[in-house]
Amino acid sequence: MREKLNSIDHFEALQDRLVSEWDRDVPTIVIPAGTCGRAAGADELIHATQQEITSRKLDGRIRLRITGCHGLCEMEPCVLIEPEGTIYPKIDPTEMARIVEAVARGEVLEDLLSQDPETGARIQKQKDLPFLKKQVRTILGRNEMLDPMRIEDYVRSGGYSAMAKVLARGAPAAVVEDVKASGLRGRGGAGFPTGRKWELLAKQPSDGGKFLVCNADEGDPGAYMDRSVLEGNPHSIVEGMIIGAYGTGATEGVIYVRNEYPLAVEHADIALQQARELGLLGEHILGTDFCFDISLVRGAGAFVCGEETALIRSIEGKIGEPRQRPPFPVEKGIDNKPTAINNVETWANIPIIIAQGAQQFAEIGTANNSGTKVFSLVGKIRNTGLVEVPMGTTIREIVHDIGGGPAGNARIKAVQTGGPSGGCIPAEMFDLPIDYDSLVEAGSIMGSGGMIVMDEDTCMVDVARYFMNFLKDESCGKCFTCRKGTQRMYEILDDIAKGSGTLEQLDLLEELAHVVKDTAMCGLGQTAPNPVLSTLRYFRDEYVEHIRKRRCPAGVCKELITYSINENCVGCQACVRACPVGAVKGREKEQHSIDAEKCIKCGLCRNVCKFEAVDVT
Repeated sequence: MREKLNSIDHFEALQDRLVSEWDRDVPTIVIPAGTCGRAAGADELIHATQQEITSRKLDGRIRLRITGCHGLCEMEPCVLIEPEGTIYPKIDPTEMARIVEAVARGEVLEDLLSQDPETGARIQKQKDLPFLKKQVRTILGRNEMLDPMRIEDYVRSGGYSAMAKVLARGAPAAVVEDVKASGLRGRGGAGFPTGRKWELLAKQPSDGGKFLVCNADEGDPGAYMDRSVLEGNPHSIVEGMIIGAYGTGATEGVIYVRNEYPLAVEHADIALQQARELGLLGEHILGTDFCFDISLVRGAGAFVCGEETALIRSIEGKIGEPRQRPPFPVEKGIDNKPTAINNVETWANIPIIIAQGAQQFAEIGTANNSGTKVFSLVGKIRNTGLVEVPMGTTIREIVHDIGGGPAGNARIKAVQTGGPSGGCIPAEMFDLPIDYDSLVEAGSIMGSGGMIVMDEDTCMVDVARYFMNFLKDESCGKCFTCRKGTQRMYEILDDIAKGSGTLEQLDLLEELAHVVKDTAMCGLGQTAPNPVLSTLRYFRDEYVEHIRKRRCPAGVCKELITYSINENCVGCQACVRACPVGAVKGREKEQHSIDAEKCIKCGLCRNVCKFEAVDVT
């Protein structure tokens, strides 16, 4: 595919040729190899599969496709067989010989299939997994269709056809109108209407050029949606940015991705090279007068660089600190040129909007929150992974119907949305529809889409302390109220968690949180109090119990708990072997005890006990 594309007709001809040469009936073994898949052992599966196909002389009869993440993180490493759609979860490399042989014979290995947790029945088809039944995988569903390092796969699956359609239409203003009509709101956190932002950029003078930026600086603990999309389908971002540039008159683009995402960096870089080679990016795209190119900039991982003006300074090679607005980036951004910034998921939606039409896109979701949203579902939940659902889906549907409910016996207590700057929503509010406005009203935010599930063994004071510790460290320090306010909030939370807090401090904590929220300069400081305010709003009784009774109800805060062994102990010695400091004493087959003075409260004894013999009080 080194042939230059010099016209839209040529592009369509190339697309037709690629599709016609592709035999969809040839069995294909698909192995997800995003960061999570590789960590679970996907590379070993790939190597074993390649060896089996070669040794059995099945080249041409069986294909192997290496893809990005499918979102089934709980099942990694897994194997998908096309075109049947058979899914084998948690596969060991030694099973690949059997799988390759079964694919060659057109058979299904029943013993390797997953089981329905309710009925125990075997589940063959990926589409029948309970985890996927209520999802609408507009973006994530494309990951399994292509190898992210092969532009042929993306073109074959319809990629760049939306861009060709836009260039053939020759009406930049119509692009902006389509995005406005779709109702797409920025998926990076604040939910600003994307079409409105583009309209503002299009109206800016273009004498010195304009910038478009893809913000892939995903810094929320527990969030990995943007990373997975950029790893699995980088060309969707490139195509979205090209369409955006044509509609707004932008001349330069930047993909800003944190350096801790090496696979995303690699795949994005390859995608840019391939697009340039085919004339899809750079000078005179597809033989037209339209010119636009994209560069890749690696971020150092500062959380504050998720804020637009701090991100711009980082791109310029300066310290990542936010600046006062106005002027807004759309007026003065990179090198003082008009700049529009959207995150990975926003850009991935653009080709979909153009391809299927704004009206069809707007029909998904709710009136003021159209389309789907990708969440990373993690924490005390049975099925962790990436979830893509229509806007307006309730928290209960995501946590219980898709996530499968609690991972253990403890009941789910809350869910935290929006990353460190988000809030904790209690279980009794799980019928809340997920959209930008309802989450803000509940004291949280959408953020980029992190969703952490917490059960009764989670201490909400400790949760607030954890996130405040993160935020005080990530504050750039430029703004006094954020710099000192987050530090002081952490100190008060630490006092409460250690049993030395007072009710007066509790009132001070709440007052300080409101002051920081109202006076901080940028989005980091303005949303930093959310973990404190939301936990005080819904779980104030836990704070009071820490202060008045010097007790942690969840048994988490070390200074307030004591470990002991009850009569359920059978003397199996598991806790004796697990204790790193020798605090557990007792003979085999006799009830053990714990030396409170030696105990460091690490919890290992409780973790290894199979008889519920370790109490925490």
